[in-house]
Amino acid sequence: MIKKIDRRLKRKKRHLRIRKRVFGTLERPRLSVFRSEKHIYAQIIDDTRGFTIVSASTLDHDLRETITKTWTKEAAREVGKLIAKRAAEKGIERVVFDRGGFKFHGRIRELADGAREAGLKF
Repeated sequence: MIKKIDRRLKRKKRHLRIRKRVFGTLERPRLSVFRSEKHIYAQIIDDTRGFTIVSASTLDHDLRETITKTWTKEAAREVGKLIAKRAAEKGIERVVFDRGGFKFHGRIRELADGAREAGLKF
């Protein structure tokens, strides 16, 4: 149990270190990603106002009908495509990617690739 808590603490420290440099504005908001064991969440945030512009996750009704397993790379890619589609509807095409202290591989990378496929630039 101590290892799990230690792992979470290390990720939190990495996230805070990253957040010192990554800042989202209205012209180029921040695409923030969080990964749990079963789900993946993405938000596009304007840090100047502290406002979430768009969000998507594997819990959305739009995705729950199309995906069966929420913890797979395919589900993460679909979340990336959905967040990019919703961002395009709001007129957002460029973002700053915030990996949230997670390594850039696996589901985090698939989400980023899905967002890029659907038209987001970062």
